[in-house]
Amino acid sequence: MIENTFKKQIVVLLAGFIIFCGILLMPLPDGMTESAQRMFAVVALMAIWWVGEGISLAVTALLPLVLFPLLGILPSKQVAPNYANHLIFLFLGGFMIALAMEKWNFHKRLALWIISVMGTEPKRIVLGFMMATAFLSMWISNTASTMMMLPVAMAVVRQIALDASLNGNRNFDSQKKIENGFGLVLMLGLAYSASIGGVGTPIGTPPNIVFAGFYKNLYPDNPEVSFFQWMILAIPIVLVFIPITWIYLCRFVLPFPINQIEGGESRIIQKELDELGSMSWAEKIVATVFCFTAILWIFRRPIAIGEWVIPGWSNLFENPKFLHDSTIAMTMGLLLLVAPVNGTKGLILNGKTEWFALDWKTVQSKTPWGTLILFGGGFALASGFGVSGLDKWIGSKLTGVSDWPLWMTVLTICLVVTFLTELTSNTATTTMILPILGMAAISATVHPLYFMVPATLAASFAFMLPVATPPNAIVFGSGWVSIPKMSKAGLILNLIGAGIITTAVLVLVSGFLIGF
Repeated sequence: MIENTFKKQIVVLLAGFIIFCGILLMPLPDGMTESAQRMFAVVALMAIWWVGEGISLAVTALLPLVLFPLLGILPSKQVAPNYANHLIFLFLGGFMIALAMEKWNFHKRLALWIISVMGTEPKRIVLGFMMATAFLSMWISNTASTMMMLPVAMAVVRQIALDASLNGNRNFDSQKKIENGFGLVLMLGLAYSASIGGVGTPIGTPPNIVFAGFYKNLYPDNPEVSFFQWMILAIPIVLVFIPITWIYLCRFVLPFPINQIEGGESRIIQKELDELGSMSWAEKIVATVFCFTAILWIFRRPIAIGEWVIPGWSNLFENPKFLHDSTIAMTMGLLLLVAPVNGTKGLILNGKTEWFALDWKTVQSKTPWGTLILFGGGFALASGFGVSGLDKWIGSKLTGVSDWPLWMTVLTICLVVTFLTELTSNTATTTMILPILGMAAISATVHPLYFMVPATLAASFAFMLPVATPPNAIVFGSGWVSIPKMSKAGLILNLIGAGIITTAVLVLVSGFLIGF
């Protein structure tokens, strides 16, 4: 298996290098400058290595640091700042807050509370787990939220299966029926809600950060999309898609009516809450910082509601434009690193005395540094598109897009990105395709947000294969989800998701992103 993987990587690496050299050596296409041709070669090389996973995504993302100066596209001193873009620190600060939540189990308490409020009837259990996972995924990684909810969900399914056996259905097949039926639905609900919830905030999933950076780099004269504006667009999608997914899973994916399952398991949920005990001082600090951060993000800039305007707190400062969402994220992340949890006594956690709400060792070991480098590589590509003139050349070749109705173009983008993401990293997919879509929009005399936003959202809505997203892979490991069952359930949701995104973009983009 390892040998086959290595051979595949070698093939991908060689293929990318050969195509890279071929583009550099071919005659200049009509209207393309030499700098644009070199940039096109770099884009092709990185796209092949990213899609084929010839090497780590982060390693590929470092190529602009070497190739841009060597090929005369950009000097090193202009390439390197892309790897320290302020949006990278937005993600880092948000991740630090998430790490503190995980460290003190505040995220678990929050999730269990949501589930207990929803009730313990079987269909309510599914909805409770989905709502809790979706909400957590807005603020912490969808991988972490799924991993955290998985053992609790599996324990609930097994207890329901055991209760069914003790209530008269004592044969082994009955227990397996519940595990492979109700268990399947609950596992899929976890994975799908993690992906859906992740689109709700700019920090919820990497493609959102990639979009924000690309949009600002490609169109520096356009106003940035604020944290609040993104939520106004994305939260309705989450609120609509979660119930639809829940109904679909319970009615059409579960192989038997859900009302055949007797009762739910409040005991397990309550047991998990009891094991957490009362909130520690550290947990209260983390909860306060989490809530305060969300408020600061939402109300940083003025919010216009008709003729009434809620003033943004950044206007209290001399230079409000100097303050960004990343400023808030890093302020709160640093605050957690210096916030004492119990004075000179400290708190015992996992047999170790902890003095602060967050420690740098945790940040250093658990932060996805490769993802941050990947963001930087994407932002470097965006800068190269503009400097080399490749953006204008691509735009000139996409004039035919203007002949399509806008709704058809948006829907096509959603479907293409969704199914492409089934086989590739959603971060890599958005990094490759967003600059092209931005140029296509300009060529079609359409605001670029109409093309870039649906692509960003659709990159998180791939539900068919375990390799599509980390949550899919995690629940696949439960043993209750097979590839055919996931593919069958996911295909319909892929199509529904594309329809929801298309509708939301056409209705909300003009009002809340362009004309806000």
